[in-house]
Amino acid sequence: MKAVIKKEILYNLQRAEDILRVREPKDFEELKKLSDHAIEDVALHKDVDLITMTVLIYSFYKIIQAITPKEAQMIVRELQFSQQALQQDNYGRYNKSIRTLYEQVKKCHARVKEHLQDVMHAARIKKGTTLLQRGLSIGQAAGLMGLSNWDLQSYAAHTTAFEPHTEAILAKIRMGMALKLFGVGKV
Repeated sequence: MKAVIKKEILYNLQRAEDILRVREPKDFEELKKLSDHAIEDVALHKDVDLITMTVLIYSFYKIIQAITPKEAQMIVRELQFSQQALQQDNYGRYNKSIRTLYEQVKKCHARVKEHLQDVMHAARIKKGTTLLQRGLSIGQAAGLMGLSNWDLQSYAAHTTAFEPHTEAILAKIRMGMALKLFGVGKV
């Protein structure tokens, strides 16, 4: 695992632990912000481990209001284990810990357990749409999130991801900058 990826994952794990350790009304919004931060990392690095972490954090965001304090403490403990394993470069233990966290998400609430696949699929689609908004193509975003192009496109069509936009810089100026960049003469 690259050092920069490891650093981002450790940050996300620590932040999620901090949010879930002490239950506060602002936890819901804090997890949303963390989830948005994590998706920016995915768009930048396009790493499978970051995708897994992003979906996990988004799942926490979706179930936070339904989990009991005892369940939250179990999740916090497993977040600590996963951080320790990653810091020690024990990737086997880290991956096992992440699987355990996903299992705990399933166990936290009966309704979530019944619809976990829907929640995970929805999380992937939502985060895939965010990747589109960050400039990735549908194929890239769908591939990174483990979706079909059709799944992502059908959802993104109902969002602002495909809305027309205007360029702030005229095409003639952009073309001149590109030609200058590549050392080609003027148009």
